[in-house]
Amino acid sequence: MIKQWTILLISLAQLLFAGVSIAHESRPAYLEVTESQANVFDITWRRPARGEMVLSMQPVFPEHCQTQGGIANYFSQGAHVQRWTTQCEPDGLVGHSIYIEGLVQTITDVLVRIQLSDGTTQTQILKPNDTRMAVQGAPSLWQVTSDYFVLGVEHILGGIDHLLFVLCLLLIVDGKWLLVKTITAFTVAHSITLALATLGFVNVPQAPVEAVIALSILFLAVELVKQQQGKRDLAMRAPWIVAFIFGLLHGFGFAGALAEVGLPQADIPLALLMFNVGVEVGQLLFIAAVLLVIWAWRLVIKIEPSWLPRATAYGIGGLSSFWIISRVALF
Repeated sequence: MIKQWTILLISLAQLLFAGVSIAHESRPAYLEVTESQANVFDITWRRPARGEMVLSMQPVFPEHCQTQGGIANYFSQGAHVQRWTTQCEPDGLVGHSIYIEGLVQTITDVLVRIQLSDGTTQTQILKPNDTRMAVQGAPSLWQVTSDYFVLGVEHILGGIDHLLFVLCLLLIVDGKWLLVKTITAFTVAHSITLALATLGFVNVPQAPVEAVIALSILFLAVELVKQQQGKRDLAMRAPWIVAFIFGLLHGFGFAGALAEVGLPQADIPLALLMFNVGVEVGQLLFIAAVLLVIWAWRLVIKIEPSWLPRATAYGIGGLSSFWIISRVALF
């Protein structure tokens, strides 16, 4: 084990984890617009929620669009959902714009998906500095590719629990080749379950998955303590096995995030592939940043306090235990 990694964890914790009590604070919102008949659109508006707290933002349609009937409101799987129908006479939505009021005051993104009655779809990710979408009809494959790739990168880099799990693996693994095997096993495992869950072959409730993901971090924290005591359990002897087993669970977590925004029906394989590629690129960027900071740290720091490794392990265990309790409470 490289001791400097424990110092790195403390440094990153101060930058990334300070004030964070629950992971995925920047989950994306999702707006789906489906043309059910000429110039009539069914709207689904899904915003991330924490209990009764919901992000204050709302889609705004062109002036010639009028809401028909009432608006259904309900909470589902950590999100607040609204459904309604709007009629856009005389010329529909193509050539007009939709924007998200209030998005500029948030740190989240909105994935907008529009499906017209002729079968064409258009997707676009709106951000706090880009809150408007022009409806153009059929989107290009490049747009689907770029949107879902960016969504995957942002999800992994914003997923504090997933990154903390990867950090724990880095702290435990000793040796470059063993590190490559371990990260590869984690990648293969969560890619399998991401695909199975997203394509509907496996259906796992999201709340228990999130709790078990936190439990996986606690497990690695315990293994860190054992490693510091000179013990060599399975996590030290064959970390790639542990990474593969828990990677399957993390894949279900990624699938839950993707389910929040949905997939374009005409481009499901491409969107799923690019989301997964984005997750992997984000993960590799994080690992590269960790290794770079380690290298820079070694040039400056020569002495490590004897208490720091144990304090790091207990800090990880304490945070993951909090996540377990808070997530179980949501069952």
